[in-house]
Amino acid sequence: MKDRSALRLATLQEALASGGTLHLRDAAELCGVSEMTIRRDVNAHPQVISLLGGRLVMAHTPGVTPVYDLTEQQASHYQAKSRLCQRARRFIEEGDTLFIDCGSTLMPLMNQLSEFRELTVITYALNVANAVAVLPNVRLVMLGGLFYPTSQSFASDTMAESIERLGINKAFISAAGVDLQRGVSCFHFHEVVPKQAAMAAAMQRLLVVDASKFGVVRPAYFASVNEFDVVVTDDDDAPALLRDEHSGQPTITAP
Repeated sequence: MKDRSALRLATLQEALASGGTLHLRDAAELCGVSEMTIRRDVNAHPQVISLLGGRLVMAHTPGVTPVYDLTEQQASHYQAKSRLCQRARRFIEEGDTLFIDCGSTLMPLMNQLSEFRELTVITYALNVANAVAVLPNVRLVMLGGLFYPTSQSFASDTMAESIERLGINKAFISAAGVDLQRGVSCFHFHEVVPKQAAMAAAMQRLLVVDASKFGVVRPAYFASVNEFDVVVTDDDDAPALLRDEHSGQPTITAP
């Protein structure tokens, strides 16, 4: 399987050698596989090829910077995210009011909420709200405002105040980057306010991140690692990566 992936990448590199772009659909046809397979190949080798707005381009092309695409993120590290959410589910208790962050990391957790008789979910993410809306045992609180399609989330000037008025037992927070010195970060600045407000209001703060996020810094900083009570991850080296002798350290749930 890895040999086939390497062959596909080589084929795509040759097609992009002139410095142009290649539509995802055309790349899939060129390699004789599905668009999802191409997405996985590219996500596994971001240092080689980048996927920007549905088109492939060589990663070293001048001006190319990481762009967040929710569809791409859902395909990226899916199995790891499922395992993370299985661990995160252990912290949920009957009757809890949960803040669920936007993005793709926490989506597998939605399927597990049907096991509970009574829960409340607070979110500013449309994809999360749509998944929760079909669960008869879960009460949904949707935080609205201006819609941002790239992350399927909302933002408003009053969102922090709305969150402050809510009683949150646990805040499940996702991130695009986790670095001990540079902190926890995400792609979009409009996500900073709801993340910080939920962390301030919650009785327990849980950071849910897969191994690909460690050592990564994204544009929008929103917290330091030691502001979390629990870090749920699949990285065996997480305790060493997050150890800081000069500050508090969260409980780390890893394999």
